[in-house]
Amino acid sequence: MKEVTFIRRNIEKWKEAEKVVEQATSLSPDRLADAYTDLTADLAFAQTHFPTSRITIYLNNLASALHNKIYRNKREKWSRVITFWTQEIPQTMHDARRELLVSFLIFIVSVAVGVISTVGDPDFVRLILGNNYVDMTLDNIANGEPMAVYNGSSEVPMFLGITLNNIMVSFNCFAMGILTSFGTGYMLFANGVMLGSFQTFFFQHGLLGESMLAVWLHGTLEIWAIIVAGAAGLALGNGWLFPGTYSRLESFRRGAKRGVKIVIGTIPVFIMAGFIEGFITRHTELPDALRLGLILTSLAFILFYYIYLPNRKRHGNRET
Repeated sequence: MKEVTFIRRNIEKWKEAEKVVEQATSLSPDRLADAYTDLTADLAFAQTHFPTSRITIYLNNLASALHNKIYRNKREKWSRVITFWTQEIPQTMHDARRELLVSFLIFIVSVAVGVISTVGDPDFVRLILGNNYVDMTLDNIANGEPMAVYNGSSEVPMFLGITLNNIMVSFNCFAMGILTSFGTGYMLFANGVMLGSFQTFFFQHGLLGESMLAVWLHGTLEIWAIIVAGAAGLALGNGWLFPGTYSRLESFRRGAKRGVKIVIGTIPVFIMAGFIEGFITRHTELPDALRLGLILTSLAFILFYYIYLPNRKRHGNRET
């Protein structure tokens, strides 16, 4: 069937579907279901025979609008709270696996830039971390307490302040996707350079091992959550840049919805990272084996929840 014939035969039905969308709140469920079934059947036909046509985009947007009307007032079960974390977030992370990989690679490259720049220019660390922080750390090193910055205030205020700051960093990293993926890429790059410069600074003072046991105690979760937030920002930005068969606005809306879900999923990770930094990192007298064990436990959680579980859900073990 030619496209023009397909349109001519169904245009009146689609106009009626537009009215159904407008009047959805006053129509019976059966009427909505019938209209949605007809519309999705036409959409499937159009996607098969006219995948790049504007009529396919039109039908997709119309079907999406009707779908949203049908499910907007659907009452959620309390179990949704559980399935959100056990099913929806892992599935969303699988859908965003390319963005997650790109975010990880950007961060790793930026860390390398920070390392190389600090090795090549001893003053580079002052440009990145600031003179006050570097001078304070040098004083702490001279006093035999290189990680004293982590016990500069009491536990609860430090925990709350760090957690809120990290959550804001993740939302900023996501929101920068509005400026296309380059905005999020810049945020990832800046944080990666800072981390690379910071670790190299301690290496130059013979304290790399101690700094890693302290920093990565909370940083394993914290840094990973920033990378995940970067994936959310890339999903948002790619909605602008690569709309595919959707309109640019619809593609952006879908990217924003996926990105918001990913960012929300990082909040518990930031809370745990903030708790560790506020209450545990300050205790540098703890046995190295215990601190290393906590780091490896955090890494195991990341591998399970963000790598293994999304792929397991994808390959047929998901509840329906």
